[in-house]
Amino acid sequence: MNKYVEEFLLRGMAFGGFGPIIASIVYFIISLCTENFTLTGSEVLIGIVSTYILAFVHAGASVFNQIENWPIAKSLLIHLATLYVSYIGCYLVNSWIPFDWKVILIFTAIFVVTYLIIWFIVYLVVRNTSKKFNEKL
Repeated sequence: MNKYVEEFLLRGMAFGGFGPIIASIVYFIISLCTENFTLTGSEVLIGIVSTYILAFVHAGASVFNQIENWPIAKSLLIHLATLYVSYIGCYLVNSWIPFDWKVILIFTAIFVVTYLIIWFIVYLVVRNTSKKFNEKL
């Protein structure tokens, strides 16, 4: 098996359990903001399974940034696409956002901007850390 596929699966299994925790937090917050909030058994099941898959993919996708023979742009684009598909799928399946193209477009814009801001911050931190390390050498 490809070492990156194996690493993806191992990371996903190690951190996938956070998905149900995320689902329970989301449901708890919704229950605080909504009067007479109830869920059916199938809604709970879908929430648990979909957030497990989301956490699994999110953790596993970090392997894309470690494939050394890929250009940075390729690894970031595949990482972004993988996360986007898993997040939008989870949000739509659970009806956390409606299946409305305007809402999906807004979600997409917020997701991409947030993703880019996070990676820009990571870039600055790594650059500054490297600079300090090189100065010490």
